[in-house]
Amino acid sequence: MVECAIIHDVKINKIFLHTRYHWLEKPVLSHLYRTWLIEKGSLTARLQQRYRHFSVKPLTVKYAKTTHDEASLLRMTANDSALIREVFLIGNGQPLVFAHSVLPRNSLRGEWRGLGKLGNKALGATLFANPKVKRTPLSYKKLSSSHALYQSAVNGLTDRPAFLWARRSIFNLDCSNIMVTEVFLPHLVASA
Repeated sequence: MVECAIIHDVKINKIFLHTRYHWLEKPVLSHLYRTWLIEKGSLTARLQQRYRHFSVKPLTVKYAKTTHDEASLLRMTANDSALIREVFLIGNGQPLVFAHSVLPRNSLRGEWRGLGKLGNKALGATLFANPKVKRTPLSYKKLSSSHALYQSAVNGLTDRPAFLWARRSIFNLDCSNIMVTEVFLPHLVASA
């Protein structure tokens, strides 16, 4: 089983680099967002340290088709659906990060069988608590207002900047993979 995870992780890294769909290897000109974007540890833990009142607000949890690039990176077919979980990470009452997670059906088994029922618990806390979980390198994108993730992230917010920075990576455990994309909202750096 471990052998499969290592081989699969290598394959994912090659696909990840080959099918970037204009995602970047470095967050070029990200300025105030840079330290948040390049954080390799748990973003949830960092937010909990910084904000006295931290919470997770679930927005969407449903089975749906993924985008083409998400399906490619997760080695899914265009017809496969996955559990899509979208939440706001809230600090001191303000949305700081919009998190979009793609959990393929075949990944919701074994140690990850409960990930579809997290409710208002942070996914990051679960992922980083297990030392067997491996993570691909982060990739970055400056989302324009026409991007679907941008539109989902600002839905219900009054502050709508010209663009938002996002990062994503794939987490692997025993040949199961999930993708987590985090979109950083203006209040994160405004409250710095």
